[in-house]
Amino acid sequence: MSKNININVHHVTRIEGHGNIVVNVTDGTIEKCQWQVPEAPRFFEAMVRGRRYDDIQTIVSRICGICSISHSLVATRAVEDALKLEVSEQTDRVRHLLHFSELLQSHVLHVGYLVAPDLFGEKSVVPLIPKATDAVKTIIKAHRVANQMSAILGGRITHPVTLRPGGMTRLPTEEQLRAIKSELEAIVPDLVTICEVVLSVADQLPNFTRETEYVSLTQTHPRYMESLNAYSFYHGDITSTDCNGDGPVPPSRWERVANEYVSPQSTAKWTKWHRDSYAACALARFNNQAEKISPLGKKVAGMFGLEKGCCNPYMNSVAQLAECAHVVETSLEFIDTLLSKGIEPETVNVTPRAGRGHAAIEAPRGILFHSYEFDKNGECVWGNCCIPTNQNHANIQHDFEKLVPEFMDEGEDALRQKMEMLVRSYDPCVSCSTHYLDIEFIK
Repeated sequence: MSKNININVHHVTRIEGHGNIVVNVTDGTIEKCQWQVPEAPRFFEAMVRGRRYDDIQTIVSRICGICSISHSLVATRAVEDALKLEVSEQTDRVRHLLHFSELLQSHVLHVGYLVAPDLFGEKSVVPLIPKATDAVKTIIKAHRVANQMSAILGGRITHPVTLRPGGMTRLPTEEQLRAIKSELEAIVPDLVTICEVVLSVADQLPNFTRETEYVSLTQTHPRYMESLNAYSFYHGDITSTDCNGDGPVPPSRWERVANEYVSPQSTAKWTKWHRDSYAACALARFNNQAEKISPLGKKVAGMFGLEKGCCNPYMNSVAQLAECAHVVETSLEFIDTLLSKGIEPETVNVTPRAGRGHAAIEAPRGILFHSYEFDKNGECVWGNCCIPTNQNHANIQHDFEKLVPEFMDEGEDALRQKMEMLVRSYDPCVSCSTHYLDIEFIK
C-alpha cells in the first residue's frame, strides 16, 4: 500500500450539520489528522436573554429539528428548577412518554437511514430499497409510529407546544393513550426484524476499540416503582465509567463535569472530565446502566454480543437498537399505569421569582445540559446550554488519532470509509453543538 495518504472530506455525509475529516500521511508519517467543525456559531444563549420564563422552551427547541423535544424538556425542567416548581406524577409520566417518542424516532432514523447504508455497502438508504425492501418498509413503519406518538403528546412532531413550566398545556386522552399502546405493541416484532437485518451485516462494523470515559445519567433511587424506569433517560445524577468516589454529580454542577474549552479546529466547544475527552451517547448510557435495561433490550444486546464495558464506538448503533427495545417496553408500562389511574385535568399557577435553575436529561445523542437565571419578574438574564455532540467532538478526535495508524495500511479509500463510519457512529448533530462564545475584540 502507498505510504502517502491525503483525505479531505468536506463535509461528511449522512450526519446533521457540517464536519470535515482531514488526514495527511507522507512516507508513512502522519502529519495531520483532524476532526474539524466549521459550522457557524449560533447564539441561543443570547437569544433567551430578556425573554419570559414561559418563552424559553419555545426558543431553544429550535436548537435542533431532530432533538427539539429533548431541548424543550430539559429547558422546561431547568426553568422549573429556577422557579421552584414541582410537577405532578401524571405530568412527569406524560413527559417521559414524549421523551421516549423522540428517542425511538431518532434511533430508528439513525440506524435505519444513516448507518445501514455503510453496512450494506451503499451511499444512501435509497439503493437499499430494491436490495432490502421489506427491511426498509419495517424501518419506515417504526419511524412513523414514533412520529405519531410525538405528534399526539407534543402537539406536533417537531418543536412541541404542549410543554409549559409547571405542567402541560394539554394532556393526552385515554383514547389517545390506548391508540399509542396499540401501535407500540404492533412494532415490537418489527424491532426484532430490524435487529436481525442489522445483525446479518454486523460483521461490517470495524473491530476497533479505544479505552474511553463514558458519561451519562444514572438513578440509584427511581422515582416510580416500575423496574424498567431505573434505566435513566430523564431523572438522576451524572455519572461516569471513570468515577472513583467523586460521583454521581447533581445536574446543578454539570459545568464541573463538562469543563468546556475552545479548540482551534472547531467552532464548537470541546469538553473533558477525568481524561482528555469523554463520550456521551447510547453506548455511554449502556456502559453505565446495562444491568437496568429492559428484558428485550438485554436480548438485543445479546444478539450482537454487546456487553457492559464495550469501548468500540461503532457499537453505539447497537446500543441504540437495545434502547429502542427498552423505550417501547417502558412506554407500554407507563401507559398502563396512566390508564389504570385515569387522566385527570390539571391547573397550573406560576408566580415569577428570581432564581437560577439547572437540568440534565439524555437526548438521543447523549447527556444534555441547560441552565437559566431569571430576575424577580421572571425574565431571563443568563443561559447556558451544553449539547451532547460538543461533548463528543474531542472524543472523535482521539478516536481518529488511534484509528489512523491502525488502519492506514489498508489504503486511502478503506481508511476514509472507516473514518466516515466512525463519525456517523456518534450520530452527531454538529450545528446544535456550535454555540455562543465570549469574544474579546482587541483594537
